[in-house]
Amino acid sequence: MTLLDAPAYDARKARLIRNTILTAVIAIVVLGVSGFLLRHWPAEHRLNTFFAAVESQDLKKAFAIWNNDPNWEQHPQQYKDYNFATFSKDWGPASDYGVIRSHTILMTTTVGNGTVMGVDINGGKTPIFLRVDDKNKTVGFSPVELYTGP
Repeated sequence: MTLLDAPAYDARKARLIRNTILTAVIAIVVLGVSGFLLRHWPAEHRLNTFFAAVESQDLKKAFAIWNNDPNWEQHPQQYKDYNFATFSKDWGPASDYGVIRSHTILMTTTVGNGTVMGVDINGGKTPIFLRVDDKNKTVGFSPVELYTGP
């Protein structure tokens, strides 16, 4: 076969190749955008679960979520630095926030190996900043505060 003996143009095959490439490009774009928009979802879900437990006054469950240890009561000595009594003072009805009835995650960003979130508690004026560690899934107070604007 020489250059002048090229095969006949097959419109059906060309359309199939074009549609396959177009579908692949669209799928990659949709997956990329979805991944970008949902990149903080696991940390936000964990924090929402934590606040659901706090709002229902189930502080033992909330402490388990905070430490990512559902069996924390079998070994409370592991949590002597921030024990359940201190946790209850920070998050119970006698806390600075009073009885926590609602929360809203205002902002989320990745800082280091964790996700920092600004959370509005009971419609307060200034958010509290909490951090979910990406590796061990523990919740904690964030040393980083995010800019909330003027």
